[in-house]
Amino acid sequence: MLKIDHLTKHYSDTVAVDDLSFEVKPGVVTGFLGPNGSGKSTTMRIILGLDHPTKGRATINGKDYADLKAPLREVGALLDAKAVHPGRTARNHLRALAASNQIRASRVDEVLEFAGIQSVANKKVGGFSLGMSQRLGIAAALLGDPQVLLFDEPVNGLDPEGIRWIREFFRSLANEGRTVFVSSHLMSEMAVSADQIIVIGRGKFITQGSVDDLTATANGTVFVRASDIPRLRSTLESLHGVVNDINDKGLSVAGLTSDAIGRAAFDAGIAVLELTPQRASLETVFMDLTADSVEYGGSTLEPTHDE
Repeated sequence: MLKIDHLTKHYSDTVAVDDLSFEVKPGVVTGFLGPNGSGKSTTMRIILGLDHPTKGRATINGKDYADLKAPLREVGALLDAKAVHPGRTARNHLRALAASNQIRASRVDEVLEFAGIQSVANKKVGGFSLGMSQRLGIAAALLGDPQVLLFDEPVNGLDPEGIRWIREFFRSLANEGRTVFVSSHLMSEMAVSADQIIVIGRGKFITQGSVDDLTATANGTVFVRASDIPRLRSTLESLHGVVNDINDKGLSVAGLTSDAIGRAAFDAGIAVLELTPQRASLETVFMDLTADSVEYGGSTLEPTHDE
């Protein structure tokens, strides 16, 4: 289990992590979400002893990382897939890691095969694509067969087959009772991969829960098809609904419930052909939750008018 207890990290005048507390439990895949600059990577670095907190504590099964006698046997991590000596082969990189933690040498070939890169095991990693480097990083994380695993943006550079593979990989780890903590900016992937979601912004805890929990109370939309779309649009807009066309097949309506839309259509004598509530996506919920925590935001670019 991972425990973050009132964690705070300052870099000069910048507060990267601000009194952050949460727990990551075994047996589930936990997604770690936040805008750029929210403190996700800093939190992971502190967990792994790569940075020191200003205040608070991050522990792995009740211990600081520095106190683990054989860290690769207790926690595996992939933070930066390219942070490997480019002149080493994949096999030699893993052999060095194994030797440092008294892990049997035969384990190297096992994880290379599992990660699907045994055919390039004797090639220098400096020539690896990002996807191949990600797979090598996953092999390294598994080297000591740890019970706790951390991954920072693990699907970067992977093709669709690789993304599906890693999704199944996370699930198998959780099913074995391991602690799986995954930081990602891909909302659609986290929606199908994670059992629990932790959201932070500007270094602060925002919320935690399952995808269903987080989306259940969010305001979704309603898809509606009817016999007279133009008149229905006018009717719903008069009730302050936010109405958008969906490929000339129907309307997407926000701000009104399906019951309210059905009653309005009935009162106007419009036949409703379909009325389907659409639950808000994880991405929509995330954007709403972190709207005040975005470090860099864009604005509309006005077109130039040359004379």
